[in-house]
Amino acid sequence: MLRTVSTKDMTRESWLWFRRHSIGGSDAAAIVGLNSFRSPLGVWLDKMGKVEEEPETEAMRLGRDLEEYVAERFTEATGKKVRRKNAIIYNSEYPFAHANIDREIVGEKAVLECKTTSKLTMRKFPDGEYPPTYYVQCVHYLAVTGAEKAYLAVLVLQDGLRVFEIKRNEDEISALMDAERTFWRYVEEGKEPPAVADDIEALDEAHPASDGTQVDLFGRAADMERYIELKGEIKALEYEKDQIEALIKQELGDHERGADGEYAATWKSQTRSSFDRKAFQAARPDIDLKPWMRETTARVFTVKHI
Repeated sequence: MLRTVSTKDMTRESWLWFRRHSIGGSDAAAIVGLNSFRSPLGVWLDKMGKVEEEPETEAMRLGRDLEEYVAERFTEATGKKVRRKNAIIYNSEYPFAHANIDREIVGEKAVLECKTTSKLTMRKFPDGEYPPTYYVQCVHYLAVTGAEKAYLAVLVLQDGLRVFEIKRNEDEISALMDAERTFWRYVEEGKEPPAVADDIEALDEAHPASDGTQVDLFGRAADMERYIELKGEIKALEYEKDQIEALIKQELGDHERGADGEYAATWKSQTRSSFDRKAFQAARPDIDLKPWMRETTARVFTVKHI
């Protein structure tokens, strides 16, 4: 059974509250590992309110501002009329999920998702394909709304509009909802999902300060041993890289560029300006720079063999 919460006149604070208390379409791809900019842990930290909301990017604003235009272009291209759905949609079968659809199709049990992107992005997906994040988002909306199909209208800047039709597939819906249900248990239990390499920055933000206590890292000995091995391998590779750089620089001498077959090397002169704090204080000892100094605290991660 479907339930809706009106978003008409809803404050941004209220909207954020609803968004954080269930999984939305924009979260879905990250949860199943198909979003190159977010991970399951990143979504979890957001739902738990452990990280600040990311500021709106120019691409996000462009997509929001052009949503109505994309919807109009869709109607122009297909003849299908659309209307807004000013509500957050919930489905009792999936209480952990919600949907904020861009438009619903008049006369069809279908939804419309509007996207704006660049030619560079779409070049990565030839032969009429599109980013998997778009597909997963549409599958999520099909699951929550119960719609039979989703239309995806993608405005490729300086290239034109592309329209895709995504039919309801119960197997894919079931697989996605199972993944989202599993993820939501982490939220309910307050337990972090397994981290991936891209989560280091998010973990630094979520755990900015240490409390001086110690924890038992049972089962992580092999990981720490491998970490130390990798650092050694990286150091050896860095030395090999520096050795090659030294040899090529020696060959270049005062020359700016050189080439051998398909490969070329450059060693250009560049000028950079920077503030010389010591020289300034020597020249102007009467000026206290402390009010302009910024103090930052960071946690230093180390692994060693005991």
